[in-house]
Amino acid sequence: MPSALPDGEPVPRDGSLPPHALDGAADRPLGFYLHVPYCATRCGYCDFNTYTATELGGSSREGYAEQAVEEIRLARRVLGDDPRPVETVFVGGGTPTLLPAADLGRMLAAVRDEFGLARNAEVTTEANPESVDPAYLAELREAGFNRVSFGMQSARPHILRVLDRTHTPGRPEECVGEARKAGFSHVNLDLIYGTPGESDEDWRASLNAALAAGPDHISAYALIVEEGTRLARRIRRGEVPMTDDDVHADRYLIAEERLTAAGLEWYEVSNWAVPGDEAARCRHNELYWTGADWWGAGPGAHSHIGGVRWWNVKHPAAYAKALAEGRSPGAGRELLTAEDRRVERILLELRLSRGCPLSLLAPQGARAAERARDEGLLEREPYEEGRAVLTLRGRLLADAVVRDLVD
Repeated sequence: MPSALPDGEPVPRDGSLPPHALDGAADRPLGFYLHVPYCATRCGYCDFNTYTATELGGSSREGYAEQAVEEIRLARRVLGDDPRPVETVFVGGGTPTLLPAADLGRMLAAVRDEFGLARNAEVTTEANPESVDPAYLAELREAGFNRVSFGMQSARPHILRVLDRTHTPGRPEECVGEARKAGFSHVNLDLIYGTPGESDEDWRASLNAALAAGPDHISAYALIVEEGTRLARRIRRGEVPMTDDDVHADRYLIAEERLTAAGLEWYEVSNWAVPGDEAARCRHNELYWTGADWWGAGPGAHSHIGGVRWWNVKHPAAYAKALAEGRSPGAGRELLTAEDRRVERILLELRLSRGCPLSLLAPQGARAAERARDEGLLEREPYEEGRAVLTLRGRLLADAVVRDLVD
């Protein structure tokens, strides 16, 4: 089941923000995340806020686009005369492409109508390989989408079965070609490594298949077994083995070697893109990693504006009810202190290839950074220039390095 929402203070009925939230907003990019909470089936490893047909409790996909549009209009009212055009739009889920392409186009049009899109705005949707075809992709492109991200996960049938993925092996690679023909300049494939039963050869085969398809971006994530998921229960019963951290490290090294040899370049610990083209990167995710502003519309979506973070009610029925009653669907919020924001900058920016400024570190963190440099976890040259940048070994131990730097 989806994970629980955090605790927080109540969100005002009208969704209003503290006056300070828009201080300095002109210097920060603004993005929109549009959550589509529907899936045909639930993957065994997934604890995202998604719902199959039997879990909707009376709500319906058919009216969802209009609900999301209503929250986008709420965002316009809350942000008032904020003049910023939207730099990035990301439609995620769930499986956004279970909705008609026209619905996704309506949601995007609402962002455009209410806020305007920057001239070079990045507009992405996630897609399940089995839920699109050439006509659907062409309709998305016509609506204004210019980037698409396909969930591939693995090229091996037995790995897809463990993950409860329903797409046919080879279909994600076909989708890349169909997206290119539809006019998409930027295409991502998502991969997962460390699935129980996966071998090094399985992982290499997945990397090679993804690269052969010709995307300009590949994401590779270590499988995290979340409590409450079907996969966690299967591991607990001994039906499948748990993958250990050493195997994850080996698979990461294989990914770095193969993707780099193919001409891609890491720019965040789990993401590689064609070098020399900033548009090949996921600019929307970079908003998250750099503490910019984004509004998340949809059940369970999270938002951040000027140090105010809030999250929506989780169930689609509760979300629809709130909007129908003319109130914010926000379930709770927190006001980040200057110290909270400093720590989060270190946590997130250290994952980037450009690293984080050493000036963000407290004295104890600065001493930890010096030790990390001496131990080969931070690059020496950027360190001398005032930045903490992870080495390859540092990337393998990124969580531990971050903990030391924020202490």
